[in-house]
Amino acid sequence: MSDLLDGAVVVVSGVGPSLGRSIALRCASEGANVVLAARTETYLDQVAKEIADIGRQAVAIPTDITDVPSSEALVEGAIDAFGRVDALVNNAFAIPSMKDLAHTDPAGIRQGLELSLFGSLRLSQLFTPALAESAGSIVMINSAVIRHSQPKYGGYKIAKASLLAMSQTLASELGPQGVRVNTVAPGYIWGETLKGYFAHMAKKYGTTSEQIYEQTASTMDLRRLPEPDEIADAVVFLASPRARAITGQCLDVNCGEYHH
Repeated sequence: MSDLLDGAVVVVSGVGPSLGRSIALRCASEGANVVLAARTETYLDQVAKEIADIGRQAVAIPTDITDVPSSEALVEGAIDAFGRVDALVNNAFAIPSMKDLAHTDPAGIRQGLELSLFGSLRLSQLFTPALAESAGSIVMINSAVIRHSQPKYGGYKIAKASLLAMSQTLASELGPQGVRVNTVAPGYIWGETLKGYFAHMAKKYGTTSEQIYEQTASTMDLRRLPEPDEIADAVVFLASPRARAITGQCLDVNCGEYHH
């Protein structure tokens, strides 16, 4: 590896078995020590052990980013453990309501906003003093849903479009303090969650996961789906000094499914 994050301290929210894990491990493999945050403590402990196995330090802090005291405890824990923070990756995610907007309960949209938008804003606000001190960066994990208006994705798009707008405004507001704010927007991610979904769909329609994969990939320029580590590589780049002149941008990582 190139040690893009050599000696840096990176906070990753939403650490789970797929993308959050990949982001945390990729940061560690590039030289960072990592603060792991999520509501499910077992995921945190598993990833912390994997990071220790590659020779970096990890601190696992169970966190609910929709809760103010819990979020404040995350900041305190990160500073107590490492004395600084160089990057914050807002990766927390919840499965959205998959209904047409005409039949969607507004409460479900509010719930998505509370996590994706307000939770990410809360962590960004709380970590700003530490990030300003280190001239650090924030990376928001968004979604390709901001590039289309397919039926049943409306509630999800509202949350993620709001997150993108917030990220761009934060880039303008925090730039004078030396803090960069960028976004990564993945499309399909060929990880455990999607593999399970394809297996479910294959059983439902009497086909195979391989056929569903091929059909899905046929709409992409590279004829394949990006894997979690490939999304994580984009996050590492934007969090690193190699991207020191990049802020307010959204990098789509989708194997050419959409062009932006």
